Amino acid sequence: MSTLRDHRALGPPVVCAPLGVERAALRGVVGDATVVRTGMGPARAQASAAWIASGGPRPVLVTGVAGALDAAVRAGDLVVADEIRFTDFRAPVPVPTAAPLAAALRRLGLRVHLGPIVSSPTVVEGARRAGLGREGALAVDMESGWLAEAAAGGPFAVVRAIVDTPEAPLVRPGTPVRGLTALRVLRRAAPALRAWFAAAAAREVVLAEPRSFCAGVERAIDIVDRALDRYGAPVYVRRQIVHNAHVVRRLTERGAVFVQEVEEVPRGATCVLAAHGVSPAVRAQAEARDLAVIDATCPLVAKVHAEVKRHTGRGETVFLIGHSDHEEVEGTVGEAPADIVVVEDEAMAHTVTAPDPGRVAYAMQTTLAVDEAERIAAVLRGRFPAISTPRRDDICYATTNRQRAIRAVAAGTDLVLVVGSENSSNSRRLAEVAARAGTPAHLVDDVGGIDLTWLRGARRVGVSAGASAPPELVDEVVSCLSGLGPVAVTTTTTGTEDVVFTLPKEVS
Repeated sequence: MSTLRDHRALGPPVVCAPLGVERAALRGVVGDATVVRTGMGPARAQASAAWIASGGPRPVLVTGVAGALDAAVRAGDLVVADEIRFTDFRAPVPVPTAAPLAAALRRLGLRVHLGPIVSSPTVVEGARRAGLGREGALAVDMESGWLAEAAAGGPFAVVRAIVDTPEAPLVRPGTPVRGLTALRVLRRAAPALRAWFAAAAAREVVLAEPRSFCAGVERAIDIVDRALDRYGAPVYVRRQIVHNAHVVRRLTERGAVFVQEVEEVPRGATCVLAAHGVSPAVRAQAEARDLAVIDATCPLVAKVHAEVKRHTGRGETVFLIGHSDHEEVEGTVGEAPADIVVVEDEAMAHTVTAPDPGRVAYAMQTTLAVDEAERIAAVLRGRFPAISTPRRDDICYATTNRQRAIRAVAAGTDLVLVVGSENSSNSRRLAEVAARAGTPAHLVDDVGGIDLTWLRGARRVGVSAGASAPPELVDEVVSCLSGLGPVAVTTTTTGTEDVVFTLPKEVS
C-alpha cells in the first residue's frame, strides 16, 4: 500500500487563455471553469500563474493558439501536450492525462495530435523552428510551460489550436482566416474540456493483485526475445504471440514478423508458435516447409491438448467449453475435429449430443470466466452422468487468480478499469466478472482508452490487467488518475503467484 498524494480538496477549475480573443471563444462553454486571460509571453504567464496558484491546487487547462512544428500538423488541428518542453535547460513538465483528453477530443470529430509542445520566450521561426520539429515536438507556444505552475500541483493539461505552420508562417495574409478557424475549433472542443474538468477529483485507486503478466505469457515473450537475440531478425511468429497489441508492437520493432499461417513463412526460416497452441495440422505444415520451429505454447494449454487426446483416443466425445473463434480452441479442436464439440454457453450445453452419451468428457478453454464455465459444466454433468471431468481445473491458475482479485476489488469500488486488448479472452472476462459483481467495468488497451466521462463521480476506482497486458500499462493508468487529482493507491491482494515455466531447448 502506498499514497501518491494526500486528499486535499481541489479548488475551482480555471481555463488559462493568453489572448483576449481566446478567452472570448471559450467564455460560457466550459461549464463552471473560470476563463482567465493570462497575457502573452512568459512574463505575463508567470505573473498569472502565481496569482492563480495562490488559491491552492486546482484543475488548470491551458488553451489557445500555437504554431505547428511538424509537417503533419495543419492549421485548425488541435495538439494535446503529453509533456511541455522548454527551449532552455529546464526539465520537461509531464502531462499524464493527455491521452484520454485527446481521445475525448477525437470523439468530437476533431483532428487531434498527441505529443510534446515547446514553450519558448520568443516567436520561433526559420531554422530554429525546423530544429525543434526534428527533436520530436509538435507545436510551439510562449506560455504553457510557465502556466503549469498555476495548478499548484493540481491537475494540468494543455490543448492548443494550430494557427500557423512551417509552410505558412505567422506573418502572412492568411493568418487572420486561420486564426478564426483555430478559435472555432477551440469552441468545438469545449465538451471534451468540460469532461476533463468533471473527471478531476481526489480519489482512491485500488489495485487488484495478482494482475498483469502470468508465467505462460512471460515465457512466450521471452522465447521471442531470446530467438531474436540468438538467431537474429527476422524471426517469424504464427499469429500474435500473446493477445496484446503493445507486446506485438514492441516485438515487431525488434524484428519479429507476425503472420497468420505458416505458409507465409519462408522455407527454412525460424518460426515461433504462439502461446495459445496449434493443431497437429499446423505442425505438419511447418515440418513440410522445413521450418525451425520453436514452440511457445503455454504448458497449461498443452495440458488441455493432452487431456483431449487421451479422451478421444479412448473413443470418447469431448465437449470443449470455450469460444469457437478463439485461437486456443481452434488448436485444441484440431487434435480430433470429428470427436470434439465446442460448447459456448449454457444454452448449447442443454442441446449438445454425442453418438454414445455414456462415453463423453469435457475440457475447458484456459481463459474463461470461472463462474460461467462452471455453470456450463454443471449442465453437462447433469445431462451426462457418466461424463469424464478434467483431472484438475483446465482454467489456468492465472485466470482464476485474476478473476478472484477483480471480484474482491469490484465489491468496494465505483468503477473498474481492466487493462488489456480487445482480443484477449482473459482480459475481457475480467471486465465481465467485475460487471457481474455490480460495478461498471471497462476494458482499455491503454491509458488512451479511458473515457473521461466514466470518471465523473467515481471516487474509488479499481484497476487490474489481463494476463497478457504489460505491467507498465497499469502504471500509466495510475499516473493518469493521479494527474486528475490527489490519489491514494491501495492494493487488494487475494493471492500470490510463484509459477515459473522452463524454456524450450532452442532458446534456453
